[in-house]
Order: sequence, then C-alpha cells, then structure tokens
Amino acid sequence: MQQSNYMNPYLILTILIIYFGILLLVSYFTSRNANNQSFFIGNRKSPWYIVSLGMIGASLSGVTFISVPGWVIDNNFSYMQMVLGYLVGYFIIATILMPLYYRLNLTSIYTYLDKRFGVYSYKTGASFFLLSRLIGSALRLFIVANVLQITVFNHLNIPFEVSVFFTILLIWLYTFKGGIKTIIWTDTLQALLMLTAVGATIIIIGKELNLNFSGIINIVNENEHSQIFFFDDFKSANFFFKQFIAGAFIAIVMTGLDQDMMQKNLSCKNIKDAQKNMFWFSIILVPVNFMFMSLGVLLFIFAQKNGITIPVRTDDLYPLIATQGYISPIIGIVFIIGLVAAAYSSADSALTALTTSFTVDILNAGNSEEMRLRKIRKVVHFGVSMAMILVIILFNAINNESVISATFKIAGFTYGPLLGLYTFGLFTKYKVKDRFVPIIAIMSPILCLILSKYSAEWLFGYKFGFELLILNGLFTFIGLFLLREKLGLKKNI
Repeated sequence: MQQSNYMNPYLILTILIIYFGILLLVSYFTSRNANNQSFFIGNRKSPWYIVSLGMIGASLSGVTFISVPGWVIDNNFSYMQMVLGYLVGYFIIATILMPLYYRLNLTSIYTYLDKRFGVYSYKTGASFFLLSRLIGSALRLFIVANVLQITVFNHLNIPFEVSVFFTILLIWLYTFKGGIKTIIWTDTLQALLMLTAVGATIIIIGKELNLNFSGIINIVNENEHSQIFFFDDFKSANFFFKQFIAGAFIAIVMTGLDQDMMQKNLSCKNIKDAQKNMFWFSIILVPVNFMFMSLGVLLFIFAQKNGITIPVRTDDLYPLIATQGYISPIIGIVFIIGLVAAAYSSADSALTALTTSFTVDILNAGNSEEMRLRKIRKVVHFGVSMAMILVIILFNAINNESVISATFKIAGFTYGPLLGLYTFGLFTKYKVKDRFVPIIAIMSPILCLILSKYSAEWLFGYKFGFELLILNGLFTFIGLFLLREKLGLKKNI
C-alpha cells in the first residue's frame, strides 16, 4: 500500500500547545482558593461521577493505549478474562477497603499500617509505593515521550531531554496548586479525549474496510483473534482461572492499595459516593477494554488487507498504521491526542499521589500548620517532578529494552508486600515484630523473581503469570505470621 509522510510536526506541536492551554485553563478555575486539603483530598467535595470518569483515564496509561490493541495478535481477547476478575477486586475495594479508609479519615492510605503494626511497617508500605509508582509512571511516560520525539520533536531539532523537561514542567504547572481538586477534572477531560480517539479510530478503519457499525461488530466477532475464554491448558498464562483470579488481586493492589488511585476516591463527599464511583468505574471499564480489543482486531485485518507487515513487537502496530501514512491523516492526529491524553492523565495523578505520600508518610508533615505544610508540599511536588524527569532520561540513556522491562517488572513486584501487609492486618488480630517487617517485604519479591525465572524448569513446564502477585502477597503473609507476637493481641482496626 502506498504510504506518505504527512505527520506535520508543526501541526502536532500546535495541537499539544492548545491541549496544554486547555488543561491550564481548567487548572486556573479549579484551583482558586485551593488549600492543602484541596491538594490532598479535594476538600472531600468531588462529585463521584466526575471521579469515576477520571479514573478511567488514570487506570489506562499511554502504554495501555499503545499496547492493548497489539496484544490481540498474540493473546486474542484473553485479557478480558482479567478484566472480569477486576470486577471482583473492585467489589472488595468498595466493600472492605474504602469503608476502612473513610472510617479512619485517612489522607494517605498507608497511615493504616502505622496504626495497625507500627512505624517500620508504615514506612515500608509507603516506600514500596513510592518506588513502584515513580518507576512505573516514568516508564509509561518515557514510552509516550519516545513516540512524540520521533513524530514531532526530532523534526524540530529539540533534544529528548528538553522535550521531557517541558512536558513535566507543564504537568507540574497545572497540578502544583490544586492537586487532586484539579486532577479529577483534567483526568475526566483526558479520559473523554482518549475514548473519543479510540472510537474515532475504530470508525475510520471501519470505513476503510467498507464496514458499518453492525459490520464492525460482526467482523470482530467472527475473527479468530476474538476468543475470550481459555480453559484447555492450565499451564498456559492465558488459562481462565489464572487470569480471572489474578485480575481480582491486581485490581485490589493496583487500585485499592495504591495511593494514586485511592486518593481520588477519598476526595468524594462520603463513603456512599465513593462506593458509587467505584461500582460505576468498574462497569465502564469492561466495554472500554472491549473497545481496545476490538480495535486490535480491526488493525490486524486492515494490515492484512493492505499488505502491511505486522511488526515483531505487536505493540507497534497501532502507532505504525496511525503515524506512517497508511490511512487518512486524521487518524494520526486522533492517535496523538489519544496517546497524550492517556499518558498525561496517568502522569499528573501520579505526581499528586507521590507528593502526598512523601509529604505525609515520609516527612510526617500531614499535621503541620497550614503555611508550613504548603511550603513543604510545594517543595516535594517540585522534587518529585524533577525525580521523574531524571528517571525518564535514565531510561533513554540505558536504551536497552530488556533492562527497562526488567526494571518495570521489579517495580511491579513491590505491590505483593502491600497485599500481604493489608491482608494480615485486616484478617488477623496479631501484632508483629515491626522492625523486621522491611526484611520480609524485601525477601518476598526476591523469592518471586527466582520463581519467575525457574518455574518452567522446576515445575514441569509450568509458567507463572500474573498469579505471582498472589504468591508474593502469600510469602509476605507467611513472613508476618512467623513474626507475630504471641503474647497479647492488638485489636484489629
């Protein structure tokens, strides 16, 4: 198929400037009369339906926007098994974790660990979140920054480091004053833009394939890659029960035990509104992910029909078709807008959550006088922004996919100890020898990394997938049980 280089970098740059201008305008109106409580929990006045929409954007990063359509080629619709598991996890969050957080009137959810176990457990949980979220958010933004660098900034002779610096600077500008009070509105706008981009891409490709709406549904349904359920091989990473159960636990740890995601929920007026937000968010997430999967099938069919070679990295299929002139120039613009919306809605909330956790959990400044807390919070917010810039530049300097992937994987393992800590705290009444908790929290991910590497050799070909998260939490739980103090029980909080 004939392709043309139509991605005008000046046009894309203009769109990005307008985009950030709108976000800054939203920030101006939402951050007026903002104080520390506005930054941390939105004065607990956030409309639940706005929070629900915004969480869609925060939960689906730029990596998801690029990668999920490509997953279809290698794994069909098996990811939907995990999405169905998410529903169970979100139900547990709404009925067990959120009532606890509201009852304790928490600003940072890790304060619970201090009340339940002690300061070492508290600092361990917060530190693991900070490490994981900083690395994870930086990597997600790095991947998007690379796409923008290739499509826009290289043509303008702007170095990668400069483009990253100004990107983070702009995110800092619209978040530093209002914090979560601003984020819930900017994330909602960005979620709507991202979903519009996916929907528009589906419509445009459908027209290129001469399909109407019903035709799109039929061709996706009949395609060999649209298989959702896999029950035939329990050793496979796609086996239904492995993905379903793993999905439930992933939702619990990456939403219910994640300050980034829960901070939005804690900004709702009361527990009932927060629960309504969580239930509607979980319902919306199912068709949204199905849209991404369907887009993957359409991209695959389009590539086959037009003789486009499927990239070795199937993640690159969507960017390839959208930005290399294989289709209407409109799709390139739509892709960039959707990509930026997905990436920045994840990054801005991460900056706010990291600032909150470091200020409250590490510096213990949560009860400081208003003016002093504001100064500390602003310094931390700037410092977190600079740290994210440095990590992104480091990823670019490494420029080794296997190293970066391993780093991201290690960061993902840090949620396991949080799962173990909260499970032990909620479902037992034991105190623990608090000073030894950091050792358990470090050893559990290391054991899981070893299992991940050698499981096929040791377990007759069995390959661990996402269920490693459950094992990680189990190892932590067992370690805490061994550390329990047998004399005297502490009342469960």
